[in-house]
Amino acid sequence: MTENSTGRRITAGGVLGAATVAMGLIAGVFYIFACDVMPSLARSDDRVFIEVMRNINDVIQNPVFFLSFMGALVLTAVSAWQSRKSPHRWWVFAALAAYALAFLFTLAVNIPLNNRLANAGNPATIADPAAVRRRFEDTWVAWNVVRALLSTLALACLTRALLLYRRPHTSAYLESAAGSSASR
Repeated sequence: MTENSTGRRITAGGVLGAATVAMGLIAGVFYIFACDVMPSLARSDDRVFIEVMRNINDVIQNPVFFLSFMGALVLTAVSAWQSRKSPHRWWVFAALAAYALAFLFTLAVNIPLNNRLANAGNPATIADPAAVRRRFEDTWVAWNVVRALLSTLALACLTRALLLYRRPHTSAYLESAAGSSASR
């Protein structure tokens, strides 16, 4: 392996590792919402539910979250490009497909629901908070579970790719020579 190809391999490994970490962070966010935040909020009255969800939606829009949310997609896409000729490429491609779907569902379903909730008005003065909640909660929760499953699947695929990437690579010539009588 030449020095340049070794450098590319180290860079590709770093990108794959960073994609895996970013994906783990995002899968964890969706998971904790599915397992704790939303079930906890389900116990709240309608006005409290609306107020807390609006606060969460405001606070989550920060650079640290966006770095992970966008980073998981961008880093996985870069890793897919870098691994296009590698044995582990199908795992990275599967991870990219799974997270791209989760990302798309976030943009198409969860964010519009968040925006609708934000535009409903002051939770203290909403005329029918139960109706506002009904139009939000079940759909948002269901699609968040889908996002949690897809991002967890993407994390599992990236982890598998990382494990395969770390295996020592032998050339096809060496593999065929190892089994021949000429190599003994």
